[in-house]
Amino acid sequence: MIDTHCHIFDEAFAADRDDAVRRAQAAGVALMLMPNVDSGTYAGMMHTAGAFSGVCLPMIGVHPTSITAENVEQELDFVRGELEKNPPKTFVAIGEVGVDCYWSRAHVEQQLIAFERQLRWAEQRRLPVVIHARDSFGEILEVLRRVKPDVKGVFHAFSGSIELYRDIKKLGDYKLGIGGMVTFKNATLPEVVRQVPLSDLLLETDAPYLTPTPFRGKRNESAYLPLVAQKIAEIKGLSVAEVAEATTGNAIRLFDLQI
Repeated sequence: MIDTHCHIFDEAFAADRDDAVRRAQAAGVALMLMPNVDSGTYAGMMHTAGAFSGVCLPMIGVHPTSITAENVEQELDFVRGELEKNPPKTFVAIGEVGVDCYWSRAHVEQQLIAFERQLRWAEQRRLPVVIHARDSFGEILEVLRRVKPDVKGVFHAFSGSIELYRDIKKLGDYKLGIGGMVTFKNATLPEVVRQVPLSDLLLETDAPYLTPTPFRGKRNESAYLPLVAQKIAEIKGLSVAEVAEATTGNAIRLFDLQI
């Protein structure tokens, strides 16, 4: 399996990062893809990528909640600079990028500017995009319709409806990132997953966040990814092995991975 979205470089893993990676590998997780947050997290992410070379793979981008009116250009300059100075295969994606209206709408204008610019960089460099869309699907889809970027990507931590999935698919080759939320009691996501083709699903944890049942309330980690695969298998009436094989293939093709 491939955890297509985890923050293993986060301070939450400062005391046991090595053990967390080993636990993930023991659970069958071969690769862990790391979305960047902002210029302040970059050094830690790249250190983790170096310490676990070929296992923990970095992305580059600025998370929408890190963007303010004061720092947007500085953060974007940082992303562009790292894209320009590093070899083409350094990063597996532009991410995570997008719009977040959950916490505040104070800097949505700047978030939209950053999202569009990073979409264009992804197109120029033939990299996929990892899209953060929390309470902002309308804004995200409006940008994609207007810009029409020639990119592939994934909607991280998808929480929308089957109708929204169909609208997304009209705009390009986008997958849905499915994590711990699919295991939550009273979640509506299982019915969406049931209707979405397995070819459009990716496994992710978003560790240390969105811990799946039965570990809710504790720190999430990539070793819990099989719980997500198991839930998808139950929903679709498949074996865990079938889900693991299909989603791994989806990730390899989207992110151009070697495994």
